[in-house]
Amino acid sequence: ARDGKNLGVWDLISGLKACYNLSTPLAAFLSITTFFILRRITKVSLFEIGEHGRVEHNASLVHKDTPQGCKYAPVGIVSRLVDLLLSDAKTGDEAGEGPEYGERRTLMDASDVARARVRREKESPKLDGVHAEIARGEMAIILGVWETRAGKNVGIPVEWMREWIGYERLPKDWTPTHVQGLFDVVKRSFSIHRAMDAQRALEASEKSKLQ
Repeated sequence: ARDGKNLGVWDLISGLKACYNLSTPLAAFLSITTFFILRRITKVSLFEIGEHGRVEHNASLVHKDTPQGCKYAPVGIVSRLVDLLLSDAKTGDEAGEGPEYGERRTLMDASDVARARVRREKESPKLDGVHAEIARGEMAIILGVWETRAGKNVGIPVEWMREWIGYERLPKDWTPTHVQGLFDVVKRSFSIHRAMDAQRALEASEKSKLQ
């Protein structure tokens, strides 16, 4: 299964636990749900998990939307989208953060993810409820796995996000500090959802002032 082919449920569970230090319940939930959404009981490949409209969805933070009629999503990372995502964290809203401090001092939190998700969802076809939840959950997991504190600020270092989402590799200086659990991810996903609602309300208010 090291080649990403012939993956069974237990392969996914063990891989998620080994790679991200997820709890067994969280890894099992993600893996079993993936097979359920794919409507598969036999082994799958990582490529097949990218079938559009199953687990994969439009409004990805760093990938293009799937062209009409294509079965599988584009796998290429769009550097422009990576830069936009990271700029959403460099707002300077938090003390000691902002472009002038560089990526090492900038942390991405739920409100930053919310800005990015709202931006991308405005650019893409509307997501249904299931895929909107998947999109929030993806980031909720990583916010929990790599949570870091810098003074009063909490989030994940932007440099880690660039390495992971831009180059598809684990941050070289990250070591697991805790097991990431299912209920924590649910809470973080809800926080992103609330922050997205707040961001949309803010944008609507600003738009109305201009009219």
